[in-house]
Amino acid sequence: MFKRKILNKIYKYKFEIRHITIFFTILIIFQIFVAFVQRGSLDDFLGETQAWYRKYSAERLAIVTSTSMELLFENLFLHKPVAAFEDKEIIYSFNVIFKQQLIQKSVEDIFLILSKNQRLYVIDSGQRLHSYLTGTLVPYDIRNDSHSEGVELYITEKDEIRSNEVIFSTLKDQNTFNILVPFVPDGEYLGVMYMRITPDFSFLTDEVSSNFNKVALVYSSLIFIGLIAIFLVSSQAVKERNEAQNRFYEEHEENLKKQIRLEKESLFTKRIYHTHHKAEKIIGFIKEDVRQMNNENLDDLKGRVITYSNFISRIIYDMKWYDHEINTIISPMFHTDVNQVIKFIVKYIFLRISSKNEMFEFELNLDDCLPFVNVNEFVVWEIFEPLIQNSIDHGNRKSIKINIATKYDKGKNFSYIMISDNGEGIKKDLLEKGEKGIKKIFLENETTKKIEGTNSGYGCFIAYQMAVGRCGWELDAENLENSGCRFTIKIKN
Repeated sequence: MFKRKILNKIYKYKFEIRHITIFFTILIIFQIFVAFVQRGSLDDFLGETQAWYRKYSAERLAIVTSTSMELLFENLFLHKPVAAFEDKEIIYSFNVIFKQQLIQKSVEDIFLILSKNQRLYVIDSGQRLHSYLTGTLVPYDIRNDSHSEGVELYITEKDEIRSNEVIFSTLKDQNTFNILVPFVPDGEYLGVMYMRITPDFSFLTDEVSSNFNKVALVYSSLIFIGLIAIFLVSSQAVKERNEAQNRFYEEHEENLKKQIRLEKESLFTKRIYHTHHKAEKIIGFIKEDVRQMNNENLDDLKGRVITYSNFISRIIYDMKWYDHEINTIISPMFHTDVNQVIKFIVKYIFLRISSKNEMFEFELNLDDCLPFVNVNEFVVWEIFEPLIQNSIDHGNRKSIKINIATKYDKGKNFSYIMISDNGEGIKKDLLEKGEKGIKKIFLENETTKKIEGTNSGYGCFIAYQMAVGRCGWELDAENLENSGCRFTIKIKN
């Protein structure tokens, strides 16, 4: 349960946390990479420094030891012959120097290589030095001695060392130094002092590396804690922002619903107001037909009255709900003959007024191949009637000729209904498109009537809302070249 709550919380803010996590991970990776680079650089620096210092310290130790031995030689034998000293005194003095150096862990071997009468003598103790001074020391034999490495190195480099009197050192196995120091007591070259030294400063490098690791760990921990703090603060900020954003969206959604509801109610009110006088006119037609009904015209009047009554029923249905179910407008059960609707509207609505011959006349050019539409017959009526009425009301001529034509394009499977007249046409500003890309003549409260204060501008608006908004048709208006205007309805079959 707790795990699910955590996952739900993460998923709730996964977009922002994902980016924060990526940022967090990248910083950690960079920090690890920087730590490794710094550690590698430090190891290289310590390695190079240690190599230099090991050689320096080894050579300095060899020089100090050689200098001590030379001073001892000078002090002992500068003013007195060898015979004047006791054997123990000579042996003890030189053994102190040899043993002191061998006590050190880094010194592996130390001895003198002296040259006399083209022979080499190896001296590694006070006893052997005493034998050398008294002439009883046996010359060096490389086959029977453990100092062969130093002697061989001296034999190889003796000419250069004698001529230049400089220290010679070589590195063996990356750790051990073989050092030859010229042995020149009282300014006289006698040979060299050999030392094999393996300096070990790993404890220093280990200590430095250990301290670096501690510092890196502390530094990384501080960065990690800082990132965790940033992560928590950012998550909280994201949470608060999302909550505020959700409240804003909910409020915005509520306002939109309210606005849509108000628009629908407004459209409903205007549609009812616009059609109530039509209902009055239709009821008048029904009364007139009933009064004229007899046995001879019963069937004709019966069908007409039923159509009138159905239209009144549709108006009453429209008054009950402002938001109709779509299946009451468009449904496969509807098979409306557009040509028949046009004929009925023209013949039994517009041509029934008494002054029709003086005001207007109709010309019908209907295509018999026009397919039926799956739209309620009286919805089609509500679309065509305002457009025809617009040509009558806004023609601004005593006699208006209205042409209604239908055409079916079989290749493109489109049906076209054109309603045109020979009046003065539509004002140019009403044919301009508004903000939503809709021509102004189809917008609310737009009219071509000159009388202000009248309830006008709803006919084309309602026709557009029904045709385009409800039925999915296309409706356009344009002026003709000579005079008049034309409304074109395009239907995809």
